[in-house]
Amino acid sequence: MQSRVIVRIGARGSNLSRTQVEEVRQALLNACPGIDTEVESFVTTGDIRLETPLSLIGGKGVFTSEIEAALRAGRIDLAVHSLKDLPVEDPDGIAIVAIPERASVADVLISRTGRPLSDLDSGAVVGTSSLRRSAQLRNHRPDIRTESIRGNVETRLRKLMDPDGPYDAIVLAQAGLSRLGLGDRITEVLDFETMLPAPGQGALAVQAAIGSHNLNRYAALNHLPTALAVTAERSFLQALGGGCSLPVAAFAEWSDGAISIRGRVTQVDGLSQVDVAVAERCPDAESAIEIGKRLAALAIERGADVLLGAIR
Repeated sequence: MQSRVIVRIGARGSNLSRTQVEEVRQALLNACPGIDTEVESFVTTGDIRLETPLSLIGGKGVFTSEIEAALRAGRIDLAVHSLKDLPVEDPDGIAIVAIPERASVADVLISRTGRPLSDLDSGAVVGTSSLRRSAQLRNHRPDIRTESIRGNVETRLRKLMDPDGPYDAIVLAQAGLSRLGLGDRITEVLDFETMLPAPGQGALAVQAAIGSHNLNRYAALNHLPTALAVTAERSFLQALGGGCSLPVAAFAEWSDGAISIRGRVTQVDGLSQVDVAVAERCPDAESAIEIGKRLAALAIERGADVLLGAIR
């Protein structure tokens, strides 16, 4: 009797990561009924050093390096990440082999008193670990303050509701709250004029080691419209310099062979902002990459390089 193939999946150990892995695991089992799966959880540098801003400990790669090392060593076959947590350049020997259909891309505000962003008092403190979110909040409400907040979703919610804590509100991704069944905690879904999302927000990325066996098996997990859209978004970020230390936002949609994408670069203090958008034919990933690059060039023409130059 032929033994069943076991696919070993690695991810971070938070509740959200486990939920995301289960989403991918079930899709894999449905697409490949002849396999079994095992899940291994990892504690990453980013999970340990919770009091240090990401930009000071290596950027978003601190959430992925331990897992990617396990991929290279053959301890696991696949890794599942939030795509927005992945650096825009693939690490040596590792590739994204599938991007499933993504969830909501929006950011949301959760306030202690249930008041939306427009009704927060002047001087209110909004917690976020994202320079992109902080800059856009300051652009929209220059009278409020932003303070760093780290930890998983549940930890941030607990810090917000601490009566002795400093936060009047926090900003999180809607996708994470929805996946955890915490959508009822949302005070307000922020519109794109106020808060354009991070490149890749709402999407999951499935990684494997280059040269691994049966990579074609994982193609069934890929959702082409999502994959092309986030490829353009990440190309925009990469062409502007990449990295989580940049206040860069982007959102693309692909349909019927064409892509529409908008991008935003915001000065760290929120005083200035560059918005750009294009819509072009996009038959494949190479086209999506070029569209992202052209959008970045347009942003630079309009002064984005000046806004970014101060923090590079």
